[in-house]
Amino acid sequence: MATETTLLIAETEEARIDAYLADNTAFTRSKLQKLIRAGAVTQNGKPCKPNAAVKPGDAIRITDDTPDAGALPEPENIPLDIVYEDADVAVINKPKGMVVHPAPGSETGTLVNALLYHFQSLSQAGGATRPGIVHRIDRFTSGLLVVAKNDAAHEALARQFALHTAHREYLCLVHGNLKDDSGTVDAPIGRHKTDRKRMAVTPDGRNAVTHWRVLERFGTETLLFVQLETGRTHQIRVHMAYIKHPILGDEVYGSPAPKLGLTGQALHGFRLTFCHPKTGEAMTFTAPLPEDFRTALKRLGGSVPEELFN
Repeated sequence: MATETTLLIAETEEARIDAYLADNTAFTRSKLQKLIRAGAVTQNGKPCKPNAAVKPGDAIRITDDTPDAGALPEPENIPLDIVYEDADVAVINKPKGMVVHPAPGSETGTLVNALLYHFQSLSQAGGATRPGIVHRIDRFTSGLLVVAKNDAAHEALARQFALHTAHREYLCLVHGNLKDDSGTVDAPIGRHKTDRKRMAVTPDGRNAVTHWRVLERFGTETLLFVQLETGRTHQIRVHMAYIKHPILGDEVYGSPAPKLGLTGQALHGFRLTFCHPKTGEAMTFTAPLPEDFRTALKRLGGSVPEELFN
């Protein structure tokens, strides 16, 4: 039997703890209720009840005894673009097409497999199958993410993302010419009612807020600067499709097949800001646009907004 501990830092919303964890982990609500009653779930270091209220910044740990130790990911010699590294964190520029952690259908070749090869220590706070992973980026989105090398760093970083003091900024090309120069999409996101592999704006979804600003207009396409306030699965892609301006190359959410030299969707996490978990120093990192994104801009007659990378 293998024991796995999972840490979550609650975001700025209130809910029953069993419902909150069911929405944010792979556990079912009935399984969570059993774990809670068995004392295997703690809230800020103390056992809790299934109906306990979750508050912003709460540290929730789930300890589960499972027989699946054989399913743990293995190190793989996969090249990584390591933007920064110290004893506590590493910042990675993830390429388009790489899955962040193992999942059904993507058990190998993931960022986690690469991290296990390149780094001697990684946090286990997110679970044994997701060592070091504090936050995620979609498989077909490129860009920056921060990796935790120990549990203390993981908890500190997770709290920053939960309380929105860490910032993720993206560039994307979308279809159409937006009416306004800037705006905010505030629309809840949940699982699609009929296609469980997709997300959608739904009345019973989780709070999701995306801020956007036009950088350059090309008539039939627009270059946007996007900042996440929350971090839901596929958030930018879903919100852009919701306002009828899907991301170029995003075939899942309504865009035609890639064009303009793109090899997939035109969405790149170019800037990441957080405070170092040990020193408290504010740190900002940028990652250049992938070559196919640059090609698409050139073919549209536009240029890379270099001022954003300085």
